[in-house]
Amino acid sequence: MKSQRNKTIDFSLDEGKEYLLNCVAPEKEGVIPENCTVLGDAYLALSKIKDGTIDLLIVDPPYNLDKNFHGNGFKKRGFEDYSVYTEKWIEAVKPKLKKTASVYVCCDWKSALTIGVLMEKHFILRNRITWQREKGRGAKENWKNSMEDIFFATVSDDYTFNLDAVKQRKKVLAPYRENGKPKDWEKTENGNYRLTCPSNFWDDIAVPYWSMAENTAHPTQKPEKLIAKLILASSNANDLVLDPFAGSGTTGVVAKKLNRKYINIEQNPLYCAWGEKRLLDAETDKNIQGYEDGVFWERNSKPVKKDVDK
Repeated sequence: MKSQRNKTIDFSLDEGKEYLLNCVAPEKEGVIPENCTVLGDAYLALSKIKDGTIDLLIVDPPYNLDKNFHGNGFKKRGFEDYSVYTEKWIEAVKPKLKKTASVYVCCDWKSALTIGVLMEKHFILRNRITWQREKGRGAKENWKNSMEDIFFATVSDDYTFNLDAVKQRKKVLAPYRENGKPKDWEKTENGNYRLTCPSNFWDDIAVPYWSMAENTAHPTQKPEKLIAKLILASSNANDLVLDPFAGSGTTGVVAKKLNRKYINIEQNPLYCAWGEKRLLDAETDKNIQGYEDGVFWERNSKPVKKDVDK
């Protein structure tokens, strides 16, 4: 029996079969509609998405590791084989992107050796974001792997980047004043803060855990806060966001919460059911852990009302 505080979504496929009724089968569609979860083969689904319609692509492909995704296994491959695998999905999704589209691809340090090269080949590679994944056991014979990467690229030089939407709100430890007024910082009831341009190192992300409503039993689920930064920075309201390896549906859920359109593609029916449950919940709960009133707060923290500058 789970604790009442344990909010993890991990029901069985039999228990969640009602959610699958909301999913789209690609073999039955002429054109994949917006705002849907596609249950089936990614390549078939992609072939039925209109070319030049996607504003933002977010991809979290299987890393080159042996991994069991609740019955759907991925086997580690040689460097060349993984490169072929990666380029295959890139070439399938590339025609679906608008000329103004942005692309984010998640990877670990080792798969980055493949993905980075192919992103440079097919797109305009602009940056590599590294985020701190502070979860998991230590390593006995190596450094603990607590970082993951996200490559950022665009189709052209004409693309969206909403800087103000993702500026970092940082505490000011030495509040400087000019003519008695705060210089480049703001005094609030919760403390003194400054808005700064975001860097490509993110240490404010909490990996979903059992007491968070977004948490599922998916082994490699990405945090909603992480995806929210990508969506807010590189898309606008009503833009269409595509995730061809949707897993438990985080990209679609966050897109819905942030008033974007989405297409999630996933081959595992159990994950589709979990994702549909989350999408249903998002109709009444727009909360994103760590993001409040347009501000991304530090990891595992909430604003504390106090006056620190009298």
